[in-house]
Amino acid sequence: MNPELSFAATGSFPSDLANAKPRRKVSSDVVTVRTTSTSAISGTGLKKCRPTKRSARFVAAAIAAMVRLDVFEAATENEDLKVKILKDLCAKLQPRALLATNTSSISITKLAAATDRPDRFIGLHFFNPVPLMALLELIRGLQTSDDTHAKAEAFAKRIGKVSITAKNSPGFAVNRILCPMINEAIFALQEGIATAEDLDAGMKLGCNHPIGPLALADMIGLDTMLSVMEVFYEGFNDPKYRPAPLLKEMVAAGHLGRKTGQGFYSYGK
Repeated sequence: MNPELSFAATGSFPSDLANAKPRRKVSSDVVTVRTTSTSAISGTGLKKCRPTKRSARFVAAAIAAMVRLDVFEAATENEDLKVKILKDLCAKLQPRALLATNTSSISITKLAAATDRPDRFIGLHFFNPVPLMALLELIRGLQTSDDTHAKAEAFAKRIGKVSITAKNSPGFAVNRILCPMINEAIFALQEGIATAEDLDAGMKLGCNHPIGPLALADMIGLDTMLSVMEVFYEGFNDPKYRPAPLLKEMVAAGHLGRKTGQGFYSYGK
């Protein structure tokens, strides 16, 4: 992305932007608030927080001010929602503006095809916790141009991230390895191989992982984990990627991890 990119356009809006100042005054009734997930990017990194009416009005105004700039969409991991937001953005952006999406599994080629600028569309996959994780995974769709990729690399450097590039495939590079490992840990827990604590301790002390797979699943969100594994299962048509039944059961129960206070561990909310 070019150096002017200052934050993400999302389906809902972060409260920490409420005190920020838009670059110029514009109408605040341009964009409709539509979803529940929040992620916004500033010149210093990605932030995640709860939306407020005040911040929603500001971001709506700021998006209107960005009609000449590049935009980064970071709605929740829902393909239909992302397509809707991207189409809305295309109607508001100038033709040469670049579009990027933050996704951990959804096809970049498919999302690009839903826009009016598939050659100027790319995936930017941030990792949680974003302020601490150095990596930014760049995902090229079939249509992504070399120029768009080069600008995405420059953007990663500008915000202090190290970028790697993956081709469009379910899970891309990192999650292709990570999510099946987490899913297998859930199978191991389901089968009574070991407790959650022992499974996590085994991976931390035996494999030098900084966090165990089940604690990481709680941090990611079990609903997000299930969505990713369903994308794998459908995309590869391979039973080795089937989501663990325990994962499905926990999501059905509303035990989604840290964000609900209960996952494989209890967080006292």
